[in-house]
Amino acid sequence: MRIAIAGAHGQVARRLGRLLSGRGDSVVGIVRNPAHEPDLVADGVEPVVLDLETASVDQVAEVVTGADAVVFAAGAGPGSGTERKHTVDHGAAVLLADAAERAGVRTYLLVSSMGVEQARKGTPKGMDPVFAVYLQAKLRAEDQILPRPGLDTTIVRPGRLTDDPGTGRVTLGHGIEFGDVPRDDVAALLAEILRAGKVNDVVEVVSGPTALEEAVAGLL
Repeated sequence: MRIAIAGAHGQVARRLGRLLSGRGDSVVGIVRNPAHEPDLVADGVEPVVLDLETASVDQVAEVVTGADAVVFAAGAGPGSGTERKHTVDHGAAVLLADAAERAGVRTYLLVSSMGVEQARKGTPKGMDPVFAVYLQAKLRAEDQILPRPGLDTTIVRPGRLTDDPGTGRVTLGHGIEFGDVPRDDVAALLAEILRAGKVNDVVEVVSGPTALEEAVAGLL
């Protein structure tokens, strides 16, 4: 497979890039910082420098043309402020979907977040206002991408991400209880979904007892 990852220098994305290239897939990594190119090359990923906050649909479509799937794993990151939640977590995710459609790439895998459904009910009392905007941006992206007939979309909502070693076991489903999940396991889950071809669903994931392959197979 040929897979394009947006936000390819992120912590989950780099793990995913290494897994995909390690199993023989061809991986293109979109980053905005040229200084990140050597890291991607070391991961076995072909780097492409392109800022998704300013790029056009045609520019992104040119990068993803010929891919079997695109993955949006970008994020504005901590301390980025509310504006970039809109331009990255929402705007760039939708831009990648627009570009995938234009390039004829059907499979779209969006990394979102558990808790986004809270944004449908407004800002919960006591929630950090920047985090609330982050959830709103993620939810807007989901709502604008999943219903598209030109895309086969899977949205993955991880729980609280940790740097603990992966176990290869998760709880994967709908409306599950909030919890932690290692970045290793999220990356492995994304790789397994791409292999299995799960599409058109929204799933949540935390650590749990079920082997990744079995968890994904249970959704097919």
